[in-house]
Amino acid sequence: MPFNFSGWELLIILIVGLLIFGSRLPNVGKNLGKSIVEFKKGLKGVEEEVQKAENQPRAITEGGTAYRAPLGPAGEERRVAQGQNVTNTDAQ
Repeated sequence: MPFNFSGWELLIILIVGLLIFGSRLPNVGKNLGKSIVEFKKGLKGVEEEVQKAENQPRAITEGGTAYRAPLGPAGEERRVAQGQNVTNTDAQ
């Protein structure tokens, strides 16, 4: 194997790495923490959007096209069974 390091060799490499990059490590850790927090916020936002989409009423499809019943006089949705004819009571 090309990289067969023992425990002491890895420790020496780690110490040299800390001496070279030690001053930058706090900033790297801080930025990594901020990135993780932002990523979790983004995931939470996506989960909320999916929940909203799942809770919305689905349109009835007829012949491959979406059909949505007209709104009632006060703007509320009317519940209709599939195949039931809906008359528009708003038209005068």
